[in-house]
Amino acid sequence: MRKSYAVFGLGEFGKSVALELTKMGADVLVCDTDESKIAAFSDRVTGAVVMDVLDEPSYSKLGISNMDGVIVSMTGSLDASIFAILKAKEAGVPLVLAKAADATQELIFKKIGADRVVIPERDGGIRIARSALSGNYLDYIELYDKLKMIELNIEENWIGRSLQELKLREKKGINVIAVNRNGKVITDIKPDLKLQSDDTLIAVSYNLHK
Repeated sequence: MRKSYAVFGLGEFGKSVALELTKMGADVLVCDTDESKIAAFSDRVTGAVVMDVLDEPSYSKLGISNMDGVIVSMTGSLDASIFAILKAKEAGVPLVLAKAADATQELIFKKIGADRVVIPERDGGIRIARSALSGNYLDYIELYDKLKMIELNIEENWIGRSLQELKLREKKGINVIAVNRNGKVITDIKPDLKLQSDDTLIAVSYNLHK
């Protein structure tokens, strides 16, 4: 099933994330107060709406409660960013990413419920978009064009099974290089190592979407 996202704010960061999500097959709705930005961008995404995020009634028309994620990228207005984050969480959006201008805003956004906060000078828009789409991936680093390092939660049906049984390289295109277990990183990976419910895997992938 295609994932759906709303992007509030069409600055360079917002546009970068929206385009990358679209390129990766997601449905993307963009919102901005600037009509010219919306007009110029509308044919590049699934939907585009002129909207003041401080206008509470507008949210009911967007249907964000059905979205897989919301990206808030309006650091020019702290009030607008805070309001958008609160409305997205109130609507039950499972993943809310917020763009912050600095560490102070980052702290504020986390306090009010943002699931992840990024500072563009530190985190690239493309990486954030791919992270948002990657589901159970906790982190994602593109090492080269076709080589990625990822950290991921284990799936429920992996619990109690060994890496040899799961055949993750063959089925998922990932090669496990370490297991994070209760804060201890296990690097001596044996094929018969059985996974536990709280484990996270650190792996190398040659095809993230396989």
